[in-house]
Amino acid sequence: MGIMDKARIYSPWLYHLHCGGCNGCDIETLAALAPRFDVERFGIQLVPSPRHADILLTTGCVPKQFIPMVKRVYEQVPEPKVVVAVGSCACGGSLFYDDAPENYAILGHPDLLIPVDVYVPGCAPKPEAIINGVVQGILKLAEKRAKK
Repeated sequence: MGIMDKARIYSPWLYHLHCGGCNGCDIETLAALAPRFDVERFGIQLVPSPRHADILLTTGCVPKQFIPMVKRVYEQVPEPKVVVAVGSCACGGSLFYDDAPENYAILGHPDLLIPVDVYVPGCAPKPEAIINGVVQGILKLAEKRAKK
C-alpha cells in the first residue's frame, strides 16, 4: 500500500489558523485548496469551525495578543488531532525568532504554545509542499487513530 493509498483512508477536514505574518503562506495555502491542485481527491476539505476539523493548519508567527486565541482554537479541535505548521515563521519564527525574547509584540512560532506534528518549511512554501505536509498530517492522524 503506497502513501497515497494510506492517505485516502481518511477524509480529513482542515481548519486554517492564521497566527500573524505577511499572508504569503495564507495565499499559498488557499491556492493549494483551490480547484487547480484538487486536494479534494484526498478528501481534504476546509471547514469554518475548529470543532469540525481533524487537522489544524497554522501559518505565521504568534503575536502575544493571539496567545489565548491560539490555545482556545487548539482545544476546540477534537481528539485525535494533527497540527501542521506552514512556512518559515510557523516552523521556527523566521526573522522574528532572534528578537522574540526581547520583542514586546511577538511570541514566536506556534510550537511554543501547541504541539506541532508536521512542519512545511519555506517562505512561502509552494502549494505542492503544503499538500505534501497535509498528506503527512493525514498519515500521522491515521497513526493516532490506530493507537486509540
